[in-house]
Amino acid sequence: MAEVKRAMIEFHPGFLLLIGALLAAVLPQRIRRTVMVLAPLLGIIAVFHLKYGTVWTYRFINQIDLVILKVDQLSWMFGLIFSIMALLGNIYALHIKKAGESAAGLAYAGSSLGVVFAGDWITLIFFWELMAVFSTLLIWYRKVPQAIGAGFRYILVHFCGGNILLAGIFIKVMMGETAITALTGNHDAGFWLILLGIAINAAIPPLHAWLTDAYPEGTVTGSVFLSAFTTKVAVYCLIRVFPGTEFLTWAGVIMALYGVVYAVLENDIRRLLAYHIISQVGYMVAAVGMGTNLSLNGASAHAFSHILYKSLLFMGAGAVILSTGRRKISELGGFFRRAPATVVLYIIGAFSISGVPLFNGFISKSMIISAASHNHMPVVELLLYLASIGTFLSISLKLPYFMFFGSDRGIKPEKIPINMYVAMAGGAFLCILYGVFPSLLYQYLPFAAEYEPFTMDHVISTIQLLAATLAVFWIFIPKLGGEPTVSVDTDWFYRRPLIYLVNAAVNGVLKIQEAAGVHGKRALSKINSFFANPLKWIPLSTMRPVEPVYSEDKYRFPVGIIILSGIMVFMMVLALVYWSV
Repeated sequence: MAEVKRAMIEFHPGFLLLIGALLAAVLPQRIRRTVMVLAPLLGIIAVFHLKYGTVWTYRFINQIDLVILKVDQLSWMFGLIFSIMALLGNIYALHIKKAGESAAGLAYAGSSLGVVFAGDWITLIFFWELMAVFSTLLIWYRKVPQAIGAGFRYILVHFCGGNILLAGIFIKVMMGETAITALTGNHDAGFWLILLGIAINAAIPPLHAWLTDAYPEGTVTGSVFLSAFTTKVAVYCLIRVFPGTEFLTWAGVIMALYGVVYAVLENDIRRLLAYHIISQVGYMVAAVGMGTNLSLNGASAHAFSHILYKSLLFMGAGAVILSTGRRKISELGGFFRRAPATVVLYIIGAFSISGVPLFNGFISKSMIISAASHNHMPVVELLLYLASIGTFLSISLKLPYFMFFGSDRGIKPEKIPINMYVAMAGGAFLCILYGVFPSLLYQYLPFAAEYEPFTMDHVISTIQLLAATLAVFWIFIPKLGGEPTVSVDTDWFYRRPLIYLVNAAVNGVLKIQEAAGVHGKRALSKINSFFANPLKWIPLSTMRPVEPVYSEDKYRFPVGIIILSGIMVFMMVLALVYWSV
């Protein structure tokens, strides 16, 4: 029996979204739209009704208690932003007609909430794998060869990562450690396997290529969901399980710079944004490695901000792709006159990710850089500042200039659905709201630390840095335009060689099958020949000139003899059993 400890008004937000997904899969479109908005809205209300310390447990096999809901400040804050994102993402997707895609988006968000509120390893891995399945569907629903291939690569990588994570979880469960706790300092096999499994979902290089391979190939609405959940769930797990793991600091710095460099070179607008997911998650990973209250608050706050501005950027890019059918910077231009609202909303997201004052990226990214300063890590501080310059250069300057304000290519965009504007406006409003009033976010941060982002020195230094970057961009505009090329990344190692390995394996199997078929056919012909005429194989007198012909009427035992023999054998078995007893 389930032992559930909860108040009457409390409910698991993730379950609400999963129920909504089931309904969305079967209901007609008009009612489905209501479910798509109502389910995440109820999820937000459910989060606000959850109190710190709430625990739901379920007695599983071998006296193991599954903790399907455990609420503290960290899980509550991530639960809130995931629920908000589910609402914005579903509003953005209201115009789609595919019930399966709508259901997959809700289920993906619900599974993410399942991981966030999980209190034990078994519950975590269950929802972790559900995330992989439903997110893959958001890629496959685009139904083009590139998306199908990217989806297969994506699911293979995530199943591999999930199995690695599961192996680490098995070690912990066998040791009697079922509850999710911090593993910092306990470097056993379980530690490394769990860290590696989470690192794959966090897209830490060189384990990152699945992200930039798959996210650009998702549906227009699906990529918005993809940008928000998987990597941020991984960040949540790193904060929860690996705070203060020092080498993560340098892994995060490498991520921040790596993503920026590739983004500056990229021509595909969604691939460029995908590289900036890697870069921005790098800030969070670095903050987890520092392990102080200020840095962990910075990681949490930046994950919160990142979900808002990154989803807004993918929404803006998706609106451009949907209305023009083009996704290359080198193919776009002159869009501002035809869709000014999209341009303004995109730029709000761009200023947010770049850490411009009065936008939400400023109040979270600066916290991480300040934590590096307080930890006496000047090299880390400098490199994160350099990554910020690259972000502003590629997201706020290069991409909007060439996509919106560049040479007019005579593109006549189609009308963008109103629901997409509503979702973008909602995301933009929250980016500005939290940027102007940071206390709205700071009051929910999980660790005890004080921080003031709007100091005179910090604001002025940030503005100077952005102004200098703008000047450099203006000088080198001709060199920064998109080039119709593909940037080779680490996915080459499993895309190109893997083709040859798979082909070699398939050809080997075909050869074995062919050889087995030839020899098997010969053997089968011999067997058929024997049963067709057994007398042919019995040595006979050489005096008989004619080969004997088998006749089933002449040589077959009568049916009665066979039945009688069966009965006698059965009676003998019964007698033996009786005597043995």
